[in-house]
Amino acid sequence: MELMIPLKPYGQKPMYEQIYQYMKEEIRTGSLGQGVRLPSTRVLAENLKVSRSTTQMAYDQLVAEGYIEAVPHRGYFVLGLEELVETETEIQGEFIQESGEDEKEVGIDFSPRGIDLTHFPYNTWRKVTRNTLVEDKKEMFLTGSPQGEPALREAIKGYLHSARGVNCQAEQIIIGAGSEYLLMLLYQILGPGQTIAMENPTYKQAYRVFESLGYQILPVEMDRYGMEVKGLEESGADVAYVMPSHQHPMGIVMPVNRRQELLQWAGQRKDRYLIEDDYDSEFRYRGKPIPALQGLDKAGKVIYMGTFSQSIAPAIRVGYMVLPQPLLSVYQQRLGFYASTVSRIDQNILYQFLTEGYYERHLNRMRAIYKGKHDTLLARLRGLEEDFQIHGEYAGLHVLLTSKKGLPERWLVEEAGKAGVRVYGLSGYYIHQHHNNRPSTVILGYAKLSEEQIEEGARRLKEAWHRTT
Repeated sequence: MELMIPLKPYGQKPMYEQIYQYMKEEIRTGSLGQGVRLPSTRVLAENLKVSRSTTQMAYDQLVAEGYIEAVPHRGYFVLGLEELVETETEIQGEFIQESGEDEKEVGIDFSPRGIDLTHFPYNTWRKVTRNTLVEDKKEMFLTGSPQGEPALREAIKGYLHSARGVNCQAEQIIIGAGSEYLLMLLYQILGPGQTIAMENPTYKQAYRVFESLGYQILPVEMDRYGMEVKGLEESGADVAYVMPSHQHPMGIVMPVNRRQELLQWAGQRKDRYLIEDDYDSEFRYRGKPIPALQGLDKAGKVIYMGTFSQSIAPAIRVGYMVLPQPLLSVYQQRLGFYASTVSRIDQNILYQFLTEGYYERHLNRMRAIYKGKHDTLLARLRGLEEDFQIHGEYAGLHVLLTSKKGLPERWLVEEAGKAGVRVYGLSGYYIHQHHNNRPSTVILGYAKLSEEQIEEGARRLKEAWHRTT
């Protein structure tokens, strides 16, 4: 069948949401009756003159909420009204806006924070949650292991070894409610009085945590390979916090020679360590994934940290830290009495999600979706290459634009804002502003935007920045 869906290309709602809302209303009113076979995502995309990912997003949301079902090798079919399952992803017919932001005020927001939750596997998560609570398992409501459930730690160990080249035992892994908690726990393991070297610019949330704990923070400049080892040596730091697989925000991938130099620096003193934050290594769009720095460590000098916030959802609030054996002993002696900050129920859900293959399938799907958004953004930015250098691409969830003509960062942000587009200046990621000696640069994140929003946002940026240059 053919669906005639009225779309507003420049409306306030994304195209996929317009399609979703229209079809949902048609099903609710009975215009699309039970058992009706819907056009494929490809056919619908061709008819509506939109990308296939747009129609796929709309169908995925309808499937997740139980309005339609996907029958293998046959297509999509409307479910009966008595079978419909409402979810909490909408209130009064409107999608929930993260952080209370008003879409009308924000316009098109190239925020480098957040992820695409449209494709969160709601049905799978509900299924795994039901499986966890299907029986009266009294032990699920007890405290459990302070380091996290042994089965989950084994699953994380297996994943880290196969996907990231991390070498560890399950006993070295500590599970906690987010990276902030784990950094505070690490503070108690390392002890007060440490000096922390951080790449500059850097991930400001980690900086804020370190600063709140009373650490002395020493900014170290970066070259095109990452943290400069000469600057690290001159800083006198005890610990270096680095993001070698995809530095935030610069997007630098640290080559193996620089990684070896950092390991040599750490090995020169007994109390020196490297904190490796591997926050978004799952999303790489060219070549093979870059192995973790920890996999090269033979002397027990790397503290490896990761989280499921980027790859699954921020609300999952499950992070993990792999301690080298010397620090693990300190943890067990001093802090082994701490209770785990993640409930056993949530840990069991995540365990099933990992071990039953759902996580791998979800990652593969999200890589394809993010690559589509990434490629769309790069294609639409080609018209700006004469005035801007584009870098940080092919990995992660944002790119950077550096002005070749020296246009002030503040001007670029303000002109974009006048066009209804929000972009973010690199200056906000520096520890101290007087260290900001890089050319004017803005950051464009694309994870939360649809491909149509990305295209429209890039078009507006071209007009805004070309209009007065």
